Amino acid sequence: MSATSSDLARALVLARELRRRRPWRPLPGPQTMAYESQADIIGFGGAAGGGKTDLVAGITLCEHKRALITRREKAQTEGIVQRLTEIAGTNDGYNSQKGVWRTTVGKCPLIEFGGLDNPGDERRWQGRPHDLKALDEVTEMREDQARFIMGWNRTSDPTVRTRVIMTFNPPTTAEGRWVIRFFAPWLDKTHPNPAKPGELRWFTTIGSNQDYEVPDSRPFVLAADGSFIYDFDPADYKPEDIIVPKSRTFIPARVTDNVYYMRSGYMSQLQALPEPLRSQMLYGDFQAGIEDDAMQVIPTKWVEAAVARWRRPDRLPAMDSVGVDVARGGRDKTDIARRHGMWFDTPLSYPGADTPDGPTVAGLVIAARRDQAPIHLDVIGVGSSPYDFLRDAGQQVIGVNVAEAATGTDRSGRLRFANLRSQLWWRMREALDPANNTGICLPSDEQLKADLCAPTWKLKGAAIQVESREDIVKRIGRSPDRGTAYILALIDTPRRSDIEAMGATQSRRSYDPFARRR
Repeated sequence: MSATSSDLARALVLARELRRRRPWRPLPGPQTMAYESQADIIGFGGAAGGGKTDLVAGITLCEHKRALITRREKAQTEGIVQRLTEIAGTNDGYNSQKGVWRTTVGKCPLIEFGGLDNPGDERRWQGRPHDLKALDEVTEMREDQARFIMGWNRTSDPTVRTRVIMTFNPPTTAEGRWVIRFFAPWLDKTHPNPAKPGELRWFTTIGSNQDYEVPDSRPFVLAADGSFIYDFDPADYKPEDIIVPKSRTFIPARVTDNVYYMRSGYMSQLQALPEPLRSQMLYGDFQAGIEDDAMQVIPTKWVEAAVARWRRPDRLPAMDSVGVDVARGGRDKTDIARRHGMWFDTPLSYPGADTPDGPTVAGLVIAARRDQAPIHLDVIGVGSSPYDFLRDAGQQVIGVNVAEAATGTDRSGRLRFANLRSQLWWRMREALDPANNTGICLPSDEQLKADLCAPTWKLKGAAIQVESREDIVKRIGRSPDRGTAYILALIDTPRRSDIEAMGATQSRRSYDPFARRR
């Protein structure tokens, strides 16, 4: 063999070895921007054909040692497995039954694949460290499951960075709207301080707000008055009291950024889609075509119209009602809603850990109450203890058991309700219906909006049956607690003083507190 041929052979061996070590390179533009981003959480995508699958596959092989790739259903990860096989040139070491790939290509010796088909599936990954968590098509996932998965993003190897990649197209259902809230500086057109593509923003959890945006990446501690202390001695505080913000960014990508799809004529297929799918997939329009479920109790547009009417008056009218939904433990919150006429104030929300017992909840409710407003409290389960303390404290509190029988009909008078829960949710629907012109005003709160738009309904004989709390939790992974508080606040009970003025006997005979708002 000549020296020239020997050099060529060595060059080929070296080329193969280099390809084995780094088998993939990102396309110039958004893919490279995402690949090189220093954000802890990277949102990528928007439109179809932007190279989301390639980014997940490539960054897994080239930059990480332990990766978890998830989809809403585990079977949906097959497309990523196929792309990984194309990049690696082999699928040696892949066990499809266990969803584990032990590969010698690239830097990642362990890749795991998972699905979040059912509530609770996320817990199988509890305590399982991965330096990369890739949540593919995250708008199809339940919010609480996605957040839980991200909570275990860690590594013991100081040479490897940890990161989360969330890829997605615009949501096509109301359930996927949480991603717009999660990346609000980039995706919410109403955000007061919009961010540029690829710009880093920092977030942490303070109180009940798990998406609290802070100015920069500096660690801080909270003072007793809630202010931030940046100039502190770490030795003076427990490590868990030192808050370290996490960075996020969003990088939009379209088919025009993908030279391979452009050559294939894929864009013409996207252009042929009907609206609003065309705007979503071709342009990455996050405001287009998010469709409500056909049986959604309260249409999203009705809630948005009530929010658009909301202005804080110079002088508030008397408070007419307080609604309270008590935390049931875990990640639940105690929510308090306050109504003045048909104007609802902003929510008061307290984590379950801050409301551990009846006296604490009762104290918060009394502090929120004004003008002798009646208190309407869900007494199912843990609500009975605050109810007893409020009653013993002389407050006008009405215990609401939504499992009891309904007391009225719908506005037409033709349909009954399966239970009181169905009746109360339907009353909110009727109050928000533009045709009824109630003038109802709701505060701008994404959680409230999501909660009010969560339940569906069905007709059971001649009775309207609204989806149960348990079924909602199974479907979307959380309970609509804040919405429930506002439903309760809509109940119209006369003040105790008014009842006494009218005569208790007459009032009890003629007044139904769960009746329709006139």
